Amino acid sequence: MTLIRRVAMLSLHTSPMEQPGSGDAGGMNVYVRELASALAELGVEVEIFTRSTSARQPAVEHPAPGVCVHNVLAGPRQKIPKEELPALLHHFVAEIEQIRQRQLHGRYDVIHSHYWVSGIAGLELSELWGVPLVHTMHTMAKVKNLLLESGEQPEPRRREVGEQRIVDGSERLIANTSAEAAELVSHYNADFEQIDIAPPGVDLSTFTPAFRSRSRAERGVPAETFHLVFAGRIQRLKGPQILLKAAALLRSRRPGIDLRLTILGALSGNKDFNLRHLIADAGMEDVVTHLPPVGAAELAAWFRSADVVVMPSYSESFGLVALEAQACGTPVVATRVGGLSRAICHGRTGLLVKGHHAADWADALEALYDDPATREDMGRAAAIRAENSGWQRTAAITLESYHAAVDNHLGRRLIPAVQAP
Repeated sequence: MTLIRRVAMLSLHTSPMEQPGSGDAGGMNVYVRELASALAELGVEVEIFTRSTSARQPAVEHPAPGVCVHNVLAGPRQKIPKEELPALLHHFVAEIEQIRQRQLHGRYDVIHSHYWVSGIAGLELSELWGVPLVHTMHTMAKVKNLLLESGEQPEPRRREVGEQRIVDGSERLIANTSAEAAELVSHYNADFEQIDIAPPGVDLSTFTPAFRSRSRAERGVPAETFHLVFAGRIQRLKGPQILLKAAALLRSRRPGIDLRLTILGALSGNKDFNLRHLIADAGMEDVVTHLPPVGAAELAAWFRSADVVVMPSYSESFGLVALEAQACGTPVVATRVGGLSRAICHGRTGLLVKGHHAADWADALEALYDDPATREDMGRAAAIRAENSGWQRTAAITLESYHAAVDNHLGRRLIPAVQAP
């Protein structure tokens, strides 16, 4: 087996150093950063390449031992819509090559790209460097386009074509769940034998169930309050509007419930999605508190302060928030979609709701309000289930994928060309 010493990890459209829950920063940012750190613990040096978005950023950052982040100058040093990123791909690739040439080591054993724009850059670098490409989609255009609401803009055809190129050109594909692997096969004709399934992990040193009562008290949540928490980017795809409707319906049914809803996150994407107006329209100004995104330790404390964490998403590749909330001993109510169907054990660590009818979500929340013993049992089971979900497991599976990619790549290079008779 070939020894993997150094990995070039590509995350063009969003930096692992950004605060999740704002702009385009979300679970993928956490995934890239935590995976890189866990790989470094296994002795693999990881260099992450992302696009510089501010003149204040240093050229190189070191978030963890054995991990560095290169802020690559490609296009303006400011955040731009992700739809404009494909035009910067060749510039991005050229700058990465310049960085590689300045490195003392001068080479990488494997490239691991995240999201489709990074995958296209990865294809170019794979050919340039003669090393294999491993790719993680995180989300897929064809899957998102199947879930569009009326009036929403579909993912562009360019992305679908790009994702097909990545599937055809990658040595290995890493899926977060078996459902995602099946989508790669059915929508992009991927070879199932080409796919490795590496479930995302949780930082179990931060997301813990200890001191739940203290977390509530510190955040001003009385013991008798039914506290719901939503954490994520504020966009229609994540479904905060569904939660608001469901909470308003629950309140009208049961006016005696001391209800509180905390929303953690910042606006992302469509600027017409106005959370403040949605809260007002639902008549929930006295119930809802909207706060900006918070760091991991504070997020864990908010999860511990909650009776239920709610995820009414329309699409989730793995649902990292669900994993983190459960690790804090909090049951999760989520849509039965994508990775959420695997992250949550229905009836044991939370509830899965089919579809987005507000009445169904209100029913699920009301059932958990009426049965605090079940909430407590679910939270305890959720924390126990999370104990085996550290990032070390994800890193170990990913490293095996790297080994397979390198061995397959070397094997093809060693096969002699067939000579004409």
